[in-house]
Amino acid sequence: MKGPLFYSKILLFGEYGIIKDSKGLSIPYNFYNGALKMDQNTSEIAITSNKNLLAYAEYLQGVDPKIVKFDIAQFKADLGLGMYFDSSIPQGYGVGSSGALVAAIYDKYADDKITVLENLTKEKLLKLKLIFAEMESFFHGKSSGLDPLNSYLSLPILINSKDNIEATGIPNQTDSKGAVFLIDSGIVGETAPMVSIFMEKMKQEGFRNMLKEQFIKHTDACVDDFLKGDIKSLFKNTKQLSKIALNHFKPMIPKKFHSIWEKGLATNDYYLKLCGSGGGGYILGFTKNIDKAKQALSNYKLEVVYNF
Repeated sequence: MKGPLFYSKILLFGEYGIIKDSKGLSIPYNFYNGALKMDQNTSEIAITSNKNLLAYAEYLQGVDPKIVKFDIAQFKADLGLGMYFDSSIPQGYGVGSSGALVAAIYDKYADDKITVLENLTKEKLLKLKLIFAEMESFFHGKSSGLDPLNSYLSLPILINSKDNIEATGIPNQTDSKGAVFLIDSGIVGETAPMVSIFMEKMKQEGFRNMLKEQFIKHTDACVDDFLKGDIKSLFKNTKQLSKIALNHFKPMIPKKFHSIWEKGLATNDYYLKLCGSGGGGYILGFTKNIDKAKQALSNYKLEVVYNF
């Protein structure tokens, strides 16, 4: 048995801002994926995954049935036969490893599930987001539900506000040199500690004002620019986000990246921003010329995720 594939995701814009109702834009990233499998795999990874899924089944049993109900008996029976989640999605990298797992479990074991083939009204999307937030909080303590939503639908998701989300189209990729890319920091990032640093900072009035007047303003503008295909304005606003991250989110940027972050801002060859909560994992980059960016960042391996 092998279940359907669920892909990783990238939150292009909206990290931290969506906690305070900024816009956000999340896109599927098909380079990584995961699926439920039952193939007598006795590797340590499969055995650990199977154990973790058993703990997860116990957790799902306690979820409010008014939100979502599962066929827990079938889930546990499959786990008894050695089922595990086989995933190429790196954990702690901000590309939605738990999101893909949540999507796979919902797809296989939820009763009365909302399917991808239905007319996905805003109400249905919000209901799915609520279900997924409840399901994913097992992994993160608190979840927005967006990662599993993206993974489940395999569509770009536009977040207008907490209560207003929609599946969206993004401009077609071109053969030009402009690109969004990922850099592997080589460090596993953990969401919870980063979010608690952010929440601590939120107690300062100056930080709250900066978030509202600068960070959210430029985040919203980036989402609009990206969807409209206004590349000139997009890079102007992305540069501002990169600057703000360096000035106000420094603990979320691994130390060894501080100087190349500054270098990008000084040369305009590329701009770096947080991918997810930061602290490690991937760093997102935007460039008008991918060859120049590769040259400037020759010590790092760049993965292109989107071409302008």
